[in-house]
This record gives sequence, C-alpha cells and structure tokens, in this order.
Amino acid sequence: MSQPGIPASGGSLTGPQAQNGAASASGSSYTNGPIQNALLSAQGYNSQLPGSYSHLLPAKTLNPVSGQSNYGGSQTVTPLNNYQGPGQTLHRPPVASNAVTPSLHSGPVPRMPQHASQNPAATPMPSGGFHPGANVPPPLNWQYNYPSTGSQTNHYPRVSTGPTMSGNTNLTSHQYVSSGDPSLQNNFIKSGITPSTNNGSMMVHNRYDEIEGGGFLATPQLTDKNPTMSRSVGYSYPSLPPGYQNTQPPSTTGMPPSSLSYPSGPQAFTQNSLGANHLTASMSGLSLHPDGLRVINLLHERNMLPSTPLQPPVPNLHEDIQRLNCNPELFRCTLTSIPQTQALLNKAKLPLGLLLHPFKDLMQLPVVTSSTIVRCRSCRTYINPFVSFLDQRRWKCNLCYQVNDVPEEFMYNPLTRAYGEPHRRPEVQNATIEFMAPSEYMLRPPQPPVYLFVFDVSHNAIETGYLNSVCQSLLDNLDLLPGNTRTKIGFITFDSTIHFYSLQEGLSQPQMLIVSDIEDIFIPMPENLLVNLNESKELVQDLLKTLPQMFAKTLETQSALGPALQAAFKLMSPTGGRMSVFQTQLPNLGVGALKPREEPNQRSSAKEIHLTPSTDFYKKLALDCSGQQVAVDLFLLSGQYSDLASLGCISRYSAGSVYYYPSYHHQHNPVQVQKLQKELHRYLTRKIGFEAVMRIRCTKGLSIHTFHGNFFVRSTDLLSLPNVNPDAGYAVQMSVEESLTDTQLVSFQSALLYTSSKGERRIRVHTLCLPVVSNLNEVFLGADVQAISGLLANMAVDRSVTASLSDARDALVNAVIDSLSAYRSSVLSSHQPGLMVPFSLRLFPLFVLALLKQKSFQTGTNARLDERIFAMCQVKNQPLVYLMLTTHPNLYRVDNLSDEGALNINDRTIPQPPILQLSVEKLSRDGAFLMDAGSVLMLWIGKNCGQNFLSQVLGVQSYASIPQTMTDLPDLDTPESARTIAFISWLREQRPFFPILYIIRDESPMKANFLQNMVEDRTESAFSYYEFLLHIQQQVNK
Repeated sequence: MSQPGIPASGGSLTGPQAQNGAASASGSSYTNGPIQNALLSAQGYNSQLPGSYSHLLPAKTLNPVSGQSNYGGSQTVTPLNNYQGPGQTLHRPPVASNAVTPSLHSGPVPRMPQHASQNPAATPMPSGGFHPGANVPPPLNWQYNYPSTGSQTNHYPRVSTGPTMSGNTNLTSHQYVSSGDPSLQNNFIKSGITPSTNNGSMMVHNRYDEIEGGGFLATPQLTDKNPTMSRSVGYSYPSLPPGYQNTQPPSTTGMPPSSLSYPSGPQAFTQNSLGANHLTASMSGLSLHPDGLRVINLLHERNMLPSTPLQPPVPNLHEDIQRLNCNPELFRCTLTSIPQTQALLNKAKLPLGLLLHPFKDLMQLPVVTSSTIVRCRSCRTYINPFVSFLDQRRWKCNLCYQVNDVPEEFMYNPLTRAYGEPHRRPEVQNATIEFMAPSEYMLRPPQPPVYLFVFDVSHNAIETGYLNSVCQSLLDNLDLLPGNTRTKIGFITFDSTIHFYSLQEGLSQPQMLIVSDIEDIFIPMPENLLVNLNESKELVQDLLKTLPQMFAKTLETQSALGPALQAAFKLMSPTGGRMSVFQTQLPNLGVGALKPREEPNQRSSAKEIHLTPSTDFYKKLALDCSGQQVAVDLFLLSGQYSDLASLGCISRYSAGSVYYYPSYHHQHNPVQVQKLQKELHRYLTRKIGFEAVMRIRCTKGLSIHTFHGNFFVRSTDLLSLPNVNPDAGYAVQMSVEESLTDTQLVSFQSALLYTSSKGERRIRVHTLCLPVVSNLNEVFLGADVQAISGLLANMAVDRSVTASLSDARDALVNAVIDSLSAYRSSVLSSHQPGLMVPFSLRLFPLFVLALLKQKSFQTGTNARLDERIFAMCQVKNQPLVYLMLTTHPNLYRVDNLSDEGALNINDRTIPQPPILQLSVEKLSRDGAFLMDAGSVLMLWIGKNCGQNFLSQVLGVQSYASIPQTMTDLPDLDTPESARTIAFISWLREQRPFFPILYIIRDESPMKANFLQNMVEDRTESAFSYYEFLLHIQQQVNK
C-alpha cells in the first residue's frame, strides 16, 4: 500500500514490456494477471491514452509473466491468459497483483460473514460474479505516465514522469465559470471513473486519486508492501486492513424510507457552530423513545409490524446536531450508536456498515459555486456541519482531528453577506451539499454526453417486437435526453454480423455499414458513427422510424453479442459515455458465446446451481470499458435461459444497470410492453453523471473493508463509476480498527465527483454524524433493523456465489441467532423463557425469514435461474427502500379506502390504509387486498367481495365477470375508483421502475405468486414465522 498520490515503492516496468497483454503482431492472447515481485523494480507505469492506437507504441513483446489472478474469490486460481483481446488496436497496461488463493473459513455452522479471504496482499476481489470492486486488475488506460516517445491525444493533460503531487496536497483556488445554471442540479447525476489500482503489493499512482485527494484510509500505517494480517477483526464479520476488501465486494443497497425529521434541503443558516467541542460531556442523559427500552418476547408478541411505514431510528444525538444530520434516505448506518471498540462490536454480533443512495433525486440541493473548496489538509475531508471551529480562523477536522486554517474567502457568508461568520456558511449548515468543481478537479475537459444504442436484430429479437417499442420510446424522448449542444448519439445493430450506421450531416438517409469479420472487429469509418444529436437529428429520427422494418424478414438466428460489444467499446473509447445494449437470447457466435447451463430439475435445489459466470470475457470487457469511462446498461428481454450470471458482469463492473423482462412479447405479454416503455422513459430522461469517482471517508479508528454495488474499486477506497444514476444504491462494511475512547462522535462522508450532462464538473458530498457508545445495551438500542437486513442481503449474495446458496441461507439464520444470543447472554439480567429481543430488533427474525423466501435465496420453488440471478443483481444495486419492499412487501386492504388520514399532494387526496401482516389470516373473502411487492402490484379480490367495490372500482357486475387477465383499473367517475387509482398511482410514483398491476381472482394462475409473498405462512419448503421463531429460540437458549 502506498499513500494516495505517491507511487508505491517498488515501481513497475517501463517500456513496451510493461504492456501486459499488449496485442502482439500475431494477435497473441491477452493476459491481465499479477506481475511477480521479481519484476517490480523500475520506475513507473506506461499506458496508452484513450483514442490512441497500437501503432503508436512498439508493442511486439508480451510480458513474460503468465497472468494469473484469483478471479472468483473462492479457492481456485483462474488463469486469465486465454482471453483474446478485442483486436490489435487496443493496449492494456499491466497491473500488479499478488496471486492469492483465499482460504474459505469452514466450520460446523456456516456463517456468512466468516466467509472471506483474509489475505490483504490481494486487492478485494469480487467473489464470483457478484462483487464488483474486487480484485480484478483494472484496464489502466490513460491515467499513468505516458512514454516520452509516441504521440498523445489532446483529451488528457500529459502526466509527467517525475515526482507527482501527493494526494494530500491542498488544492489552490481557481475561479471556475460554470457553463450552465448551477440550480439545474436535477439534470445530472451520473459519474465516471478514475483510473487507479491497488493490488495489495503496490498501488499505482492515480491521477483521480490525486485530485479527489486520498483519505487516511490509504496512508502510512499501511505502507507495508505485503501486509500479513490474518486476524479476524470481527466475530464472523472479518475485516481486513482498511480498504482491502477481499471479503465480499460491492453490492448495492440504498436508502430507507423517508423520515420527516431529517432536513433534505437548505436549512436556515442561523445555527451556531457545532462540533465535538460544543457537546456536553456525557450524552447518556438524552432520552430515547420509551418504546426503545422495551424488551419483547416475540413468542408472545408476534404482531410487531407497524401499520405505517417503518421509520429509521433517530441517532441519540443532541437535537442541534441531529437537525443538521444527513437524511437517512441518502446515508444510513446499520448501527446508529457506534461501538467504542471492535471487541464491543464483536460482542454484539451485529454487522457494521453503511448504506448509501448518493445520487437520489432531491427536491432541494444547496449548490455552492466558489473558487475555494475548503478541505482538511491532512485527510482531504470536505468541511461539513460536524467540524469544530476553534476560533474564526481555525477549524478542526471531524475525521482526523487535524487543525486547519480558515481561508480568507470562507470568512465571507454569501447568504447573509456578512464577514467573519465561517460557521454560518452553507457548507457548514448542510450535511448534503454540491460544489461546482474548479479546474483542479478535472483530468481532461468535461466529456460530452455520449449515448450509444446496441440492438439485437436476430430473428428471435424481431419476433418479440421489442425493437418497435424501443425505437418509438427513443423517438418520443429524443429531445429529453440529458445533455447540451455537445450531445452525441450512435447506433449499432447485430445478428451474426455487426451493422454500423453513418449519420453524417448532409446524407439524405442513414447509411448502413456491415462488418462481417467478427473475429477481428474494426470500426469501418472513423467519423459519423457517433454524431452530434442536434446537427443530425433528422437522420437519427429517420433511422429510428425505419430500423424495425429493416430486419422484419430476417431469418438470421445467431447472436454475436461479444463482437458487437467490442465494436461498441472501440467506438466509445475516445470519449466515454453510456452504452445501452438490448439482447434477447443466449449469445452463440464469436467471442463471449455461451452455452445453456440451466438444469430445470435442479431449479429448486440449494446446491448445484450456476450462479458464477461461465466466462470472464464480459467481466474483462467491462473493466476495459470502465477504464475508458464507458458504462454498459443491459436490457435482457428473453423467455429462454440467457445466462444472466455471465452477461450481467458487463454492467456490474462498468457501473451500469441490468433490466430484465422475462418472456417479453408484444402480443402474448402486453403488460411487459407497457413496463418497458415506462421504464425506458425514466431511463432515457433521468439525470446522469459521467466519468465519476466516489470515495467514502470515516473518522480515524474506523475502516471500510468491503464494498457492494455496481462499480470497480480502483484503489483502496476509490470507486470508479463511468456513469452514475439517481436510482443506484451502494453499501460498505466497516470495522473498528482502533479504539474510539477519545471521541463521543464519529462521522462518515461520501464525496462523488462527476461531470453533469451540461458539462459541469461537480462534487456531491453527504456527511453523517453518529454517537459512540461503550455499553452493549446502547449498541442494541441503536440498531437499524432495515439497514442490517439490507447489508446482510448483500453479504448473502456474495456468499451464495463464493460458497453456495445453502451456505448463504445458513449464514442469514446464524446472523439472527448470534445477535439474539449475544443480547440474551450479555444484556439481559435474568433469563426469562421465550425469545427475548430488544425493541430495535423486533422485526429482525421476520426480515431474515423474508430474505430466505425472497427469489434470490429461496429453495423449493421452480424459480428460473436468470430470475434468481436478476433478483441478486437487484439486491446489489437497489437503494435500501426498494430492496426492503421486494423482500417484505406491503399488504393493504383497499375495498374500504377512506379519506381519513389521507395525504394531500398537489390537490390530490391519497388514502393511507394501514399495512397488514403478510399472512392469509389477514385476508377475508369479502374484501380486496393490494400487495405492493416493489416491482409488481397484486390486487386479490375475495370471492364474496362487496358489489360496491366490483362495480364502482373494477367496473364489473359480478365476481365471475372479472377478466382472467385484467391488468388495469378502469377510470370510473366514482369516489371509490378515484381513491383506489390515486393510491396505486402514488405507490408507482415512489419508485424509478414501473410495477405491473395484476388483478387476481381465486382461480387465477397469479394467485400462487400472491400467496408466495405471504412471508409469515408456511410453504412446502419453508418455515412459517412462528416455526422460525421457535427454531431461533431453540438455538439461542442452547
């Protein structure tokens, strides 16, 4: 490890030999493996800049090392040297990494958190298919020292080969003139990535690391070249040295349901300065909600589900601090009271981690345009509401306690126009804030928005009719694509060959260019394949109108997805941007071809199912994309098995998203057409950020060891996000590295640096402050059961992939048993009979049982493999609020909706019926019940449902006349119809995806799906809630 911004000792190869895997003249295979220590001797990495081609460097020699790198996070070391690089025009620089075979902890009782490879000498490696951010050597393009021979593109500033500035250097102020209205925050939020890599034994110097500034997570205490740290720093949640998350990589979990007690926008700036030095000596006098102190016997009080949405716990902080705290929808911790030591955390047997939804659409967002962004000179933390002002001229960092000077410019408050009030500045009054970044935060001029669409046009694809829907959606939303006058767009279609489209201004119609040599893909013309949208809009519209007809008669059944992706990557490499890929079948031609692996008779088994990728092609290509600021979003529209476990890697590691429409067909499955159109509208028009990086910092003594989400970890703690979107969630696991005895508060800060669609470089910062406690009971009292469940779900996905599904299920159950055993033995003074839990964890067994029955982890059902994989992708990429809804749906009775307690939004009255337990006991044959399972809404109509509801809401005269395939409510001119439609519309508006509504009668085929979501009831292969509680009690009382 080395300090950010400073090349690690040991250096690296120079010259062409350093091009590990550079294509040789004869097209040798590409290896991207560890360089052995014997080779780590010279002075700096060479790598090519995007847009430069192989003829610029004499790269005839292959690196002598056969690259091997632990790809799967389990016990085998996979050779990576048999992957054919995408042609002769690309060079991939070398990556250093120690080949490592992580050991799997095995014990009599499998525990999810225990599964982790603990060798910090290897970078966090994605175990199996679901951990982005892992050990895979990144494609290091354009970010390192460039050889003095050869040309370089003008996209990037030249990187000197001499000593570089340390990442901790204080950046000087430059006036930055934004090219757009700073208030347009809603138009953009997607980020790009940064090149840098940490592979255990060395960290390659990374320019992004330098401009964002390294945190002390990556500083001197870890300069050991090959740290050997094998102790488990957490009872079954093993931690590695900060930043080495060899355990389980990224996953995405997001944020909780909204809580009204948190500020979401600019606050009134009247607050006195607050910070650790303004706190009273003890915080134990602060009162908790009386309910919070209750101990509950779950066997006697089973109905603990609140009838209103569960709110996150409020941290036990002074009200003046809490008022400034970050909204839990954006930033949430599994424990709102942080244990003082790792020993105390181990004793509680609860996971410590953060769940983030960093780019959530916000109604209000303070945006600061200032030539000076004030940051700690030591750890580079952004100034925030929880720093301490020692006097007007000095402030103390709340993460590393460094005392910093207040810059002169910061003395002036632009809001009050007063001088000498640094503590009243917006930066110190808002836990969420966005900065317009000056030029020091740019590696190159901000990239233009670039959108490339890649369409499967094989016979199978045309048969589904998807192309009509997608082209029509694009036509409808063309003017709403986020961007400016620089926006570029392009199209590629493919079957057994690759088709490009020249959209050159002046052509009377689009020109199609076919490349049939899929073994050696090349770009048929250098320009006019990606064109300026404004200048070529008519040609683009012509193409979208004619595309669906062009292939209507095709008999071509083959699908060369791999070569099409290589072509798209080459086209986008010089700029970066977003690639949207539409695929309808298993790719069966060229590189990346896949074979069917699903065995239907094993669908319900927890043992041998294929959750890992069958090839590393898609992962490697995703890393190449990530290195060139390209994110890939995959739309899979397929009725057959398509090996999403392999295909999904293209999105996971490039910070893209996966959309899945099983059995999509424009005639046989019209509700899927509606869903695709609604979701495409959101996808095409939502804000987006390009070429982003995100870093999460935490108070000294805490460390982050595992990331979850769709991204790639470029250095110990820097997440590379070629695109960032407002619908993505992330999670991290943490440990307590050093005792926190000297502080009463800890803080966490996420900083996201991105380019908006308007071409502005921006930094969005969220800061969360939490109290430190030394008492085990207080740790339990502050537990956030939803955040804990969300983090465990992410860990369980990793465990499923690296070990097995049954291991993951055991580990989830053990997480409940361990924490409740710890509570019983260490907190309760007397051992009463029953299952005693703290009030904060009253729903923990219920949520874990719901996870065991969720599509990702369930057994005994005939779930398709791709559907299970997609559910796992969602666990990793969804903000917490949506993850919880798909795990534990909300059930409402809707045949008696009233205006009592209703919300009034924009002159609409939205009924708020109580949430019911998920048990058949709560249903009655004379009612109608709506289940909101996140991505689907199911309205079950009882056989004896009142005539009033049937006629006034469903518009039918009798139960028998309800259509079997009803998926819409008629808009009737009755108060009952208005209330029901208003409620369902409101539920749909709460989320970025479109849930289909199914109206279900008793004999409807969808009834089984409805009953399967009744988490508290017994199924053939799963406990009822009461049986599960008895099982937990038996284990806890052993």
